[in-house]
Amino acid sequence: MKFIVKTQRGMEGVAANYIREALPNSKVQASPLGYYGLVIVESDDENAVEKILEIPEVERVIPVLVEVPAEIEEIVNAAENVAPFIGENETFAVKTKRRGKHGFSSLDVNRSLGAKVQELTGADVNLSWPDKVVQVEIIGDKAYISVVPGEEFRKFTPDKIDARELFRKLTVVQMPYWGDYKACRSFGEKIGRAAQAFEVKELIIAPKEKMDAFELAEFIKGVKIGQESRHQIQREAYPWKVEKVPVSVWDLYQVVRDKRRAKRLLIITDPKGPTLAEVKDNLARDMFHAKEIIVFVGSREGIPRGLFRFADYVVDLAPYMTFATEHGIPAALVSLWEVYEEYLRSREKE
Repeated sequence: MKFIVKTQRGMEGVAANYIREALPNSKVQASPLGYYGLVIVESDDENAVEKILEIPEVERVIPVLVEVPAEIEEIVNAAENVAPFIGENETFAVKTKRRGKHGFSSLDVNRSLGAKVQELTGADVNLSWPDKVVQVEIIGDKAYISVVPGEEFRKFTPDKIDARELFRKLTVVQMPYWGDYKACRSFGEKIGRAAQAFEVKELIIAPKEKMDAFELAEFIKGVKIGQESRHQIQREAYPWKVEKVPVSVWDLYQVVRDKRRAKRLLIITDPKGPTLAEVKDNLARDMFHAKEIIVFVGSREGIPRGLFRFADYVVDLAPYMTFATEHGIPAALVSLWEVYEEYLRSREKE
């Protein structure tokens, strides 16, 4: 039987050598036609898949059901060999990875083969979470067709709660870094990336007192650079539109006055407060009902102690530890999401 083995780019040679050791009587071809991250294996060993998957460099093993010339008519005709592996009550999708030059696109294969498989099986198409995937791997003039279960590891599945539900109503108030210009810009970049990564409602840069205008300018430039670099990655990686997080500057004490007056939920992260475990149940409930959540993060020094009186929660995220400035936003937001998700799942059970 023939298998398409996928690896990280550049690891195909290493994986091929280990496969030869595990399956000594097999034919192993690394980087067919020069394409990285691929190994083609031919073996009569009944336990070939299990043995190949014992190799850490291997990411996926796809058993080939049909091998046909890389012509769309031949690929569609192969549907008769594919159909018996898909039940009428199952859903399926066709996914094509094309390598080389051809007179058709991957979408052409998906549409034509998908229509034929649906005609033969009566099964419904589900492009998001199919029970079965008809995998078409085209390498040069050959097409290798398989039927595999839906992906085991997915970024987005129905059982995962969208973390953006929380972060869309969460504003981060970040004290700026000050000092050396290069350091200000460097820390600004890290904070800009972090705020954009979580797609928070707003990032407020909040000095607690008068500070050097040029140091603040360098910090803000860094925030912009970090935000734009992360936003570009998000645009390429996500299937939805991602907006840039609004960034503003405001005096720290005025933020507290305004948000407190508006009855928003104020959370300060500081080692002087109780641990997250002590307050998580009430905190999660209040975050669920809050219209807006304001999280204060220090820089070089913590949030002024006088503001603790106006906070709804002062939380110690990791007792006996102090986070670096650039770790403040990720540490706080990941911690809050964990207790929030636990609360949502407990509500679902109830």
